[in-house]
Amino acid sequence: MSKIPASPASQAEADPGRWKALVFIALAQLMVVLDATIVNIALPSAQQDLGISDGNRQWVITAYALAFGGLLLFGGRIADLWGRKRTFVVGLIGFAAASALGGAATGEAMMLGARALQGAFGALLAPAALSLLAVTFTDGKERAKAFGIYGAIAGGGGAVGLILGGFLTEYLNWRWTFFVNIPFAIVAAVGAYLVIREPAGGRNRSTLDIPGVILSTLGLVALVYGFTRAESEGWSDAGTVGLFIGSAVLLLAFVLTEAKVKSPLLPLRVLTDRNRGGVYLSLGLAVISMFGLFLFLTYYLQVVKGYSPVMTGFAFLPMIAGMIVGSTQIGTRLMTRVPPRMLMAPGFLTAGLGMLLLTQLEVGTSYAGLILPAQLLLGLGMGTAFMPAMSLATLGVDPRDAGVASAMVNTSQQVGGAIGTALLNTIAASATTAYLTDHAAGATTPAAQKLLQLQGMVEGYTAAIWWAVGILVVSAVIAFTLITTGKPEMGVVAGSGAGEDDEVKVPVIAH
Repeated sequence: MSKIPASPASQAEADPGRWKALVFIALAQLMVVLDATIVNIALPSAQQDLGISDGNRQWVITAYALAFGGLLLFGGRIADLWGRKRTFVVGLIGFAAASALGGAATGEAMMLGARALQGAFGALLAPAALSLLAVTFTDGKERAKAFGIYGAIAGGGGAVGLILGGFLTEYLNWRWTFFVNIPFAIVAAVGAYLVIREPAGGRNRSTLDIPGVILSTLGLVALVYGFTRAESEGWSDAGTVGLFIGSAVLLLAFVLTEAKVKSPLLPLRVLTDRNRGGVYLSLGLAVISMFGLFLFLTYYLQVVKGYSPVMTGFAFLPMIAGMIVGSTQIGTRLMTRVPPRMLMAPGFLTAGLGMLLLTQLEVGTSYAGLILPAQLLLGLGMGTAFMPAMSLATLGVDPRDAGVASAMVNTSQQVGGAIGTALLNTIAASATTAYLTDHAAGATTPAAQKLLQLQGMVEGYTAAIWWAVGILVVSAVIAFTLITTGKPEMGVVAGSGAGEDDEVKVPVIAH
């Protein structure tokens, strides 16, 4: 251990309220992750009530995704500049207000505006939450436990959203899928204001990189919208191709700008670190497969198996249980004993094995015989992999860059989700169409035609799931080859947010 001398009065001390702070940070993260799936369950009812056309209903999801994905880097930089605790509380209050607006929506414009506002405040909230966690938990073992809980929520919250969304839509009405955010946000904001103590010396008071903000926001919005448009209009559509080209030009201009400006929005040192780059890339790819799976399994259970929304939500419980065990038991216990890649690569491969089981889906597949064990494997694998990934993404980062480094984790997940939904949906639709075309002649009765439709859907799902298996294998290879850091020694981790004069135990990283 190398040490930086310090005066006794300025020695860094662990925040006594850090575990209480974790409760409120985790609650806020749960709210944001829930919102990504809870609205999907409520969308058909909301569309009917508000008179939203079939052509515009996707914008209820897309408006949120564009604002959230496009503004994440800006939100992370605001957290570094303005203070993470303040940004966190403002993000929570804004998210609650936007949710109230969505729940009270009387028409299409009001609903879409509320969703865009939710995305904008979510972009403030998400990186502030992760960076607060990074600078609050500085002891190796405590950091492992904290990120284990956070990783379980980040991975399993989407499935919890399906259960909660099903209950609220079925037994109350769709408006409660928005109103439910308000108590979450109020409790988390009040708790954060009273409990969270942000470490000194972690602010980045440099002037804001306006060109970087504009280029990154426009580039990310174009990229996310390009994938969203590809799903509905096709990959060869002129508008889709134009968005991808525009996104590439804007993001290239952003990188060139960041290399030249004095105070960049995203310091390239955050990206060029081999281990962090490996985390962002492998995590983004893994999310592609997970988002596609949620979508296909939801449709399979509801349309093919005839499950109600509530039953569908409960059917995802084994995956949630697996994620919790993987994060809080396997990941937490092993994180300080083995290098991160020895958790991430096997975790992604275990999830891939669960996904491989799901390629055997048929119309009459038994839930207990195939879907349940597949979900357990998926949950265990993802939980084990996500937990060290979340921690490593912010480990050793200069405290002044913690917000933007955390934003990059969220950006890789958000872009991965947009890609996953569009790419895998397109693959599934093509496979379904091909199957129906090849077998249409044999379906001569209404019963046979209905069965053919279901078989075609399942054929599409399994074709897309095969791709998801391949993506998870690539994630495992990237994690194993790019992430070369060894296990951190016990002590205070770098990037703890301590001031320059504080004593900082720097972990010895084996390569």
